[in-house]
Amino acid sequence: MERSGIITFKGDPLTLLGAALETGSAAPDFTCVDNEMKPVSLSNFRGELVMISSVPSLDTPVCEIQTKRFNEEASKLDCKLLTISLDLPFAQKRFCAVNGVKNLIVLSDYQERSFAKAWGLLINELKLLARGVFVVDKEGNLAYQQVVGEVTEEPDYNPSLEAARVAAGA
Repeated sequence: MERSGIITFKGDPLTLLGAALETGSAAPDFTCVDNEMKPVSLSNFRGELVMISSVPSLDTPVCEIQTKRFNEEASKLDCKLLTISLDLPFAQKRFCAVNGVKNLIVLSDYQERSFAKAWGLLINELKLLARGVFVVDKEGNLAYQQVVGEVTEEPDYNPSLEAARVAAGA
């Protein structure tokens, strides 16, 4: 399924591949790899509150800002915080070391694009992930989603952080 005009890159419309998710529905499982090339699935966090930050590439200024911001916020939230990109795990590991990213789990979807396909976030024209923030509650349902309309812009952090606090019962 192709969804056109949902997002743009510098004002030019792009196409997302896959179906849109519905808030309140079961969050689709996916499998990515961590910095040690070990598989990590959403189902590994069953029964826990999970916030997912999706970025096109950690080696771009906006993705760096987004990842650093959520790294800072992670210690204040009662949830697992995942950052997912299509960057190679080696590049992700380097990025985390250089930028002091220690409070969240950074995953790569480069092998199967399991997350990208299941969550409808693969940008057809760029072959990168769309920028977004998602909260999966302890029951495994999508409690909040924000797909950022312009790839070069940061997400609106406050609603996503508030959604994580509410889902945690804080």
